[in-house]
Amino acid sequence: MDDKEIKIMDVKKSVLTNNDADADKLREENRHEHTYYLNIMSSPGAGKTSVLLGTIECLKTAFKIGVMEADIDSDVDARTIADTGIPAIQIHTGGMCHLDAEMSRQGLRAIGSENLDLVILENVGNLVCPAEFDTGSVKNVAILSVPEGDDKPLKYPLMFQKADIVLVNKIDAMPVFDFDMRKLEENVRLRNSDVRTFPVSAKTGEGMDEWCTWLKQEVENYMKELQI
Repeated sequence: MDDKEIKIMDVKKSVLTNNDADADKLREENRHEHTYYLNIMSSPGAGKTSVLLGTIECLKTAFKIGVMEADIDSDVDARTIADTGIPAIQIHTGGMCHLDAEMSRQGLRAIGSENLDLVILENVGNLVCPAEFDTGSVKNVAILSVPEGDDKPLKYPLMFQKADIVLVNKIDAMPVFDFDMRKLEENVRLRNSDVRTFPVSAKTGEGMDEWCTWLKQEVENYMKELQI
């Protein structure tokens, strides 16, 4: 993999003052192209890339998938994803700890989203900044890992307010940690009563089928709505 070229792009911060309006515009652009855009957020080490690999394995025969890896530097994650054979680009944010709508647009154009059914953004690892900026995605996914603790929705409320889905990763490690799944779900719903929670283990595969089934149905419903 070392000799394979990975496309790296340095995105520019949006000059628009109203990012929310631009995010709505980007959603319309993606609808026109029949591209489902999914934003995945988490803290560093929660397992975003591992969950992505499992998701790609589940859905690669159903959809044309592309992945945008956002980091302040390096191309490690993009190389890992590219090994699966799907399009992947690395986005360098120039020191910023998030992507906004215009930065997303630049990445989508670079990866050729018009030729893809599903584009997944692995946002910068951070439980604060990424939640503050609408990327123009259809849905937002927050990944929380068992070692982080079940109290994180109380400490980082905006992340869980903005999330449509919470994946609780590394459930295979639950016997080692003081983690209460019931308490986690209660804490999440204090911030967002509509959120859906999927306990998963990217390592063992437990729970991944249920998550992938939900996402597959979500993308299919999106495509059907565009055909009406």
